Amino acid sequence: MPSAAARLFDAMADTYDELEPWYEHLYAVLHTILRDAVGSAPFAGARALDAGCGTGFQTALLAALGWRAHGVDVSAGLLRVARQRLPGAALSLASVEALPYPAGHFDVVVSCGSTLSFVDDPARALVEMGRVLRPGGRLLLDCEHRPSLDLLWTLGSALTGDSLGYGVTPREAWRALNRRAGLRLAYPGYGPLWLFTGRELRRMLAAAGLVPVRSWGVHAITSLLPSTVLHRADPPRPLAAVYRTLRRLDAALASTPPARALSNSLVILAERAQPSA
Repeated sequence: MPSAAARLFDAMADTYDELEPWYEHLYAVLHTILRDAVGSAPFAGARALDAGCGTGFQTALLAALGWRAHGVDVSAGLLRVARQRLPGAALSLASVEALPYPAGHFDVVVSCGSTLSFVDDPARALVEMGRVLRPGGRLLLDCEHRPSLDLLWTLGSALTGDSLGYGVTPREAWRALNRRAGLRLAYPGYGPLWLFTGRELRRMLAAAGLVPVRSWGVHAITSLLPSTVLHRADPPRPLAAVYRTLRRLDAALASTPPARALSNSLVILAERAQPSA
């Protein structure tokens, strides 16, 4: 039986590529980071895995950079769209918690689009991503982060009768602000999502044999606007104008400590540890 995440994304497969303003900015920044942090394939035949590939956004970018790109996803619907985008690509229906590859098979793993926030066992997923990386190989990961300005909007909405449409009760919002670890909070249209602190991520990465190298924060400045007002195809012109300005600032400051501290999406570049002598 398909998982809850598979059913969710199967249902939105036909419209998944129609990016709302929130996701348009997220992927624009993520792809800039990917080009900079991962870059072109260093040699012919170098392999890259898009873990949670969806409709193939990152898979296509990796292929364009010269990587021998593979992709996995739990959603058959999203993979159908990805195969139309990338005919003949090596795409597999699989969970990132049980990747169908031998150890050390890839030089790079990319897992974007908050994949880690949707899985049942995030720690297991990171162990699997680390397992399929060769020693010295790199992982580029993005996931839902806390604390964030958007979490404060969630609390404000909860205390004002859900005025912003986050669908969270005051008790749930207060628990989210005070819980130290293991927070899973529902978001409208997506169901429960894991929100990770930087400390949690570093601990799980270490357990998977992965060492953080660099990090970025996306949707820190743009979260001066509630995310729920940006999950619409055509926001009002004044709002769209403000958002364009905030997007430029957000992208420019993504690598700074304040952006990492308050971002809605935390992006981490990690490296598979070399075996000791």
